[in-house]
Amino acid sequence: MKYNFFAGLILLVSLSTLATTTKAQNKEQTPFQIKEELRDLVDTYASLGDEKKISEQMKLFTPDASYKVFMNGIEVANTTGTAKLEQEFKGHAAQVKTYFTLNGQHTVRISGVAATGVSFSQLKMIREKDGEDTLTDYSVRYDDKYVRQNGKWLIKERIGNFLIVDNKPLKN
Repeated sequence: MKYNFFAGLILLVSLSTLATTTKAQNKEQTPFQIKEELRDLVDTYASLGDEKKISEQMKLFTPDASYKVFMNGIEVANTTGTAKLEQEFKGHAAQVKTYFTLNGQHTVRISGVAATGVSFSQLKMIREKDGEDTLTDYSVRYDDKYVRQNGKWLIKERIGNFLIVDNKPLKN
């Protein structure tokens, strides 16, 4: 009888531990935690871009992600898939000496494992043109769609609306 009691007790403790572990792993995220993760996603995207770590930046997108760019309301780029997006980003980065991004406000709406977001960025690029450094200053509004896959948030769709573009020679 003692054997059955201890075997039952061990089984009960094991099942209780398994249930607690499973609950912790599947614990629902609070809206605050989701917003923090999405803000981190947007900030990491900017930081990796500034460092020209394009391959790492692509890991922040779903493989079938789409990215569109509008300047003055006119679509100037439309790319789907991280393979093609990486190629285009690397081509662009090769023409830029220095990137500097400053992210502003970021608002999100969450619906289960999907979310939408709007973020604003000030993006500066230094390029060389005719032997002179040129500074291009962009004011950008990003409209994003995010999805949660394999335990992390990714960018599914990004639309960059370049609202203000200022280009001038850089004086050191």
